[in-house]
Amino acid sequence: MEVKILGAGCYNCQALESNVINALAELDLAAEVVRITEAGEIAACSVDGVPALIVNGSVKVCGRVPQKEEIKEWLRQEDRQGGKGS
Repeated sequence: MEVKILGAGCYNCQALESNVINALAELDLAAEVVRITEAGEIAACSVDGVPALIVNGSVKVCGRVPQKEEIKEWLRQEDRQGGKGS
């Protein structure tokens, strides 16, 4: 599974990353977690704002920090669909 966290490293971006890592640990899922901080790379991902979360190429959220339980549901869905690298 590939997880991308987009943002410049602000408090909200760090909170999103923490929630993602905790959710992965609680679900005992393996994932490649990539932080994208460069403005050009973020723009290339076609998101409307940061922080943003992309799982296996699918934009899950942008412009807010989702709760860990919401992230866990997205991760479960991607794992059931046989996300790459899982």
